[in-house]
Amino acid sequence: MATYVLVHGAWHTGNELEPVAAIIRKAGHTVHTPTLAGNRPGDNKSTGLEEAIDSLVQFVKMHKLSNIVLMGHSYGGMVITGAADRLPEATIDRLVYWNAFVPNDGEALNDMVPPHYAQMFDQLEANDGSVVLPYPVWREAFINDADAELARKAYEVLNPHPYKTFKDKIKLSCNPAAMTIAKSYLCCTEDTALPHSTPWHPRLSEKLGLFRLVLTPGSHELCFTNPALLAEKIMLAGRD
Repeated sequence: MATYVLVHGAWHTGNELEPVAAIIRKAGHTVHTPTLAGNRPGDNKSTGLEEAIDSLVQFVKMHKLSNIVLMGHSYGGMVITGAADRLPEATIDRLVYWNAFVPNDGEALNDMVPPHYAQMFDQLEANDGSVVLPYPVWREAFINDADAELARKAYEVLNPHPYKTFKDKIKLSCNPAAMTIAKSYLCCTEDTALPHSTPWHPRLSEKLGLFRLVLTPGSHELCFTNPALLAEKIMLAGRD
């Protein structure tokens, strides 16, 4: 049996991945769902990317985890890449990117989104350094496979995200393609959080070098709309 660490995306906490984690646990695996620095209740919204990465590194060390399958969703791809670069090699058996950003050294998340997204976030940044995703963008692009009731209910659990984590450029000793860790890319085929003209796969996935591809129907927020399917695909992506 494996040990999974599931890392949430922007505006989320680890709690939103618990329905997925519960299903993976029923299959006999150990699952952790940490919340990154900047997304915890009361966290400083001027938190930067390095602080978020360090919070994951410290979580893994504090729990003395090894041989883990480390999965990151969306923004979480930035964080798991940084953590993989900083943790001892034997700590991680496989990285799983679920519709996630794959950065090379010196890249920021905002370097990988269409210009209109970065412009939108620049305009939405609050005085405390946070950004909130507008509901119409959430409804149409992020959770397009949900009915109206679920879309609204899910939106209400989101929290303001520290915008600095989108603007900070990651520092890596080697790019993901050069990492010797096994890698998988899990892609939801109805995900339009990024336009299909600038897609998650293959535009970002191919930056992993050699990787396992797992496709599944669903939107960017499959954790809300079909946690059982997402759990199945995560286990497929991380099975060996």
